[in-house]
Amino acid sequence: MTQLNPPVNSKDHIQGKNTASLELVEYGDYQCPHCGHAYPIIKNVQRKLGADLKFVFRNFPLSEMHPDAFNAAVAAEAAGFHQKFWEMHDIIFENQQELDLESLFFYAKTIGLDLERFKNDIQKNMLATKVEQDFESGVRSVVNGTSSFFINGKKYNGDWEEDVFIQYLKS
Repeated sequence: MTQLNPPVNSKDHIQGKNTASLELVEYGDYQCPHCGHAYPIIKNVQRKLGADLKFVFRNFPLSEMHPDAFNAAVAAEAAGFHQKFWEMHDIIFENQQELDLESLFFYAKTIGLDLERFKNDIQKNMLATKVEQDFESGVRSVVNGTSSFFINGKKYNGDWEEDVFIQYLKS
């Protein structure tokens, strides 16, 4: 079974408690329709499992198919500088059809970011590097498409429709 490489660490964005018994990692692409379909499912899984679940999102932009995915990932990482990664993550998935730079700036303003600071932040090389490192970790973890999930460090190849996924996670 394929292992998550590297394991979840301090560079990751984490929702939930570090001590949660279940760790769910998603490699996702903000412009991917499958990831857009997975987004509300993951939200429901988080609601239903509560404190038992730690959720991590890693960037895996498939830039050839989704030309705005990389910039969207950088925008989410930039929002992380302002402790608003998850707010940006959510608004991007909720507006997946509009991910050009102007839209990303609008989303940043909508979630309360200082727009001038955000515009400077998204140009920082370290953010593009972080997205690239996430992508490379996906390649090392044998991610071959999005959404790809890892549960407690092991690749999950099953159905991720909500009921099936929750049953699997609870077992």
